[in-house]
Amino acid sequence: MSELSAVYLPEPTVGRLLGSWQPDVPALLLVAVLGGLYGWGVVRVRRQGASWPPARLAAFVLLGLGTIVVATMSGLAVYDHELFWPAAVQNVALDLLAPLGLALGDPLRLAVEALPEGGAGRVRRVLTGRLVRVLTFPLVSTVLVLATELAVYFTPYFATALRVGWLHELMYLHLLAAGCLFVLPVLTREQALPAWCTHPVRAALVFLDGIVDALPGLVVMTHGTLIAGAWYLHHAPPWSPDAHHDQQVGGGAMLGISELVALPFLLVVLAQWVRAERAQTAVLDRRLDGELAPAAPAAAAQGPAELVRPWWETEEGEVAERVRRQGRGD
Repeated sequence: MSELSAVYLPEPTVGRLLGSWQPDVPALLLVAVLGGLYGWGVVRVRRQGASWPPARLAAFVLLGLGTIVVATMSGLAVYDHELFWPAAVQNVALDLLAPLGLALGDPLRLAVEALPEGGAGRVRRVLTGRLVRVLTFPLVSTVLVLATELAVYFTPYFATALRVGWLHELMYLHLLAAGCLFVLPVLTREQALPAWCTHPVRAALVFLDGIVDALPGLVVMTHGTLIAGAWYLHHAPPWSPDAHHDQQVGGGAMLGISELVALPFLLVVLAQWVRAERAQTAVLDRRLDGELAPAAPAAAAQGPAELVRPWWETEEGEVAERVRRQGRGD
C-alpha cells in the first residue's frame, strides 16, 4: 500500500492546477501546425499590401490555440485520470471554447486571401463540396456536436480512452473537429452556409445550439450511474471526493462553460448582423447618390419646369376648337 500511495498525485489546489503541466506531443504538433499555417497566412496577406485585424490573430492564438494547450497539457490533463471533473472540463473546452477562438480568427477567409488565385479557388470548391455542405449544414453539425458529447460519456468510448493513450488523443481531436464543424461556417466571412442562413437565422441557430450544448452537462450532472466508474473507483486517491459528487461537479462545470460560451458566440453573430446591415445601407446610399447625381445637372440645364397646358389649347382640330369656344362661352 505504501508503494501504491506513493504514485498518487497530491490533492489538487488552485496553485497545483495552475502550476502543474505535462507535455502532450500530438497536441503540440497540432498547435504548431495550425499556428504556423495561420502565421504564414497573415504574413502573406500583409506582403500583398493588405492588413489582417490584430483582434482576429489574438483570438485565434490566445483563445483558440491557447485553449487547446490548456486543455491537453495543464493541470486538467495532469489530473484527468484521477478525477472526472478535470476530464469533463477538458472535453467541453475542446468541443466549445477552442472552436470559438479558432473561428473568431476566421482561418477560412485568411486562407482565401493568402493563397494565389488557384489555391483560393480550390478552398472555395472544398467549402461548397457536397461532403462539406452536408457536415456543416446547421442542423446536421448541431446534432454531430450533441452526438459526440453523448457518445463520449454514455458509451465505452471515454472509459476506453482513459486506458488507451492513442484513443485519448483521438478523442481530443474528435471533440475539436465536431465543434469546428458548427462554429467555423457560422462565423466566417466566406460563404460556407446555404443562402437561407442569413444573420437572423444564424442568431436563431446559435441560440438553439446553446440550449443543445447544455444538455450533456445537465445529463451528466443528474445521471445516477457513474461514468467510467470502474476506472475512477479503482484509481481513486485517498483524498478524492465521493465519485458521484465528482461527477456532479464535472457535469456542473460542463453546463456552466457551455452557457458562458453561448453568450459571446451569440453576441458575435449579432454584431456581424449589425455590420452587415450597415454595409448594405451604405451600398444602397452610394447607389442612389450615383443615380441621382447625373439627373440634377440635367434638370438644372433644362431650366424651370413649364406648366402643362390642356390638350384642347395646344391641339388643332374641330373638336379642340369646339371645346375652346364652349369654354369662352362659359
